[in-house]
Amino acid sequence: MKYPALLPFAEILPQLHLFDAIIDVRSQSEFAEDHIPGAINCPVLDDNERIRVGTLYKQVSSFEAKKVGASIAARNIARHIDTLFLDKPRDWKPLIYCWRGGNRSGSMTHILAKIGWPAVQLDGGYRAYRRHVNAELAELPSRFTYKVICGTTGSGKSRLLQKLASEGAQVLDLERLAAHRGSVLGNLPSEAQPTQKSFESRIWQTLRQFSPGQVVFVESESKKVGNLRVPDALMEKMRASSCLSLTLSKTNRVKLLMEDYAHFVTDPAILNTQLDCLISLHGREKIVRWQTMASSGEMETLVTELLVDHYDPAYLRSIERNFARFSQAQHLELDDITEQAFRTASKYLLQTA
Repeated sequence: MKYPALLPFAEILPQLHLFDAIIDVRSQSEFAEDHIPGAINCPVLDDNERIRVGTLYKQVSSFEAKKVGASIAARNIARHIDTLFLDKPRDWKPLIYCWRGGNRSGSMTHILAKIGWPAVQLDGGYRAYRRHVNAELAELPSRFTYKVICGTTGSGKSRLLQKLASEGAQVLDLERLAAHRGSVLGNLPSEAQPTQKSFESRIWQTLRQFSPGQVVFVESESKKVGNLRVPDALMEKMRASSCLSLTLSKTNRVKLLMEDYAHFVTDPAILNTQLDCLISLHGREKIVRWQTMASSGEMETLVTELLVDHYDPAYLRSIERNFARFSQAQHLELDDITEQAFRTASKYLLQTA
């Protein structure tokens, strides 16, 4: 192959794992919205520089914009080489892309190839990758057989998925990919949700590594996980799949939720802010009473009431309506929330899958 090479994503995809680096030369905000999994960000133009060059292009001329853009790009590429690439061997093979495979990735690819590295530019850039992901997510979910883990809030669905994954099962943990626990109180205090595009990239990256010959375990999510929408084709396949009904005593459910939502226990003000979202469903009087309980440290009583008055009724209203095979679900009861209890349950599911 002659370098620098310009290749379409369909040709690159089978050998994506063979590249020593995937370099996204778009600006920081473009990269943060979404990027090819595993890519590193080496902006040829950062956010402010991109605005400056774009303004020159619109208000002055393309020639003036290209002069300034080339000067900035050369300095930035030089800095990336100095700080990131100087120690790379001659056979180091990077894949480079920008928004649509134009000047930004072309400049980086040309310079790296001139040095002697076998640099490859993605034809069509991120847009080509994004088109591929969209097309794949319309069809890829149908290749797999799913086992949907159902259960009321606090029954241990997420912990069971985590243990199944550690035992080598194929697990599509949508809540982990979405950085959200899937309920109105499900925001993670230490991690913001990804963008919709990034969420879809994470789903695509996970599914493409699975074998169609093995079951994929997934939780009985609604169409949205926090602010993010589950792709339609995946949602339809999940809702038509066989189910497992996971049960746990109310005492253990409360205990599990107290552990998983420890940030609310230590900072009830955060919980009280979230509880305001339930006013339309339960009325201000009840919400104020729940907020008072949170502030006064009556967390176990509050969690019990939330389960009885909010979460359990909502679950029972939706599960049979949305998951067609729930009435024929396999049943699994946990007698504890210890690691051993979830390990035993996961081994049993793997044996019966």
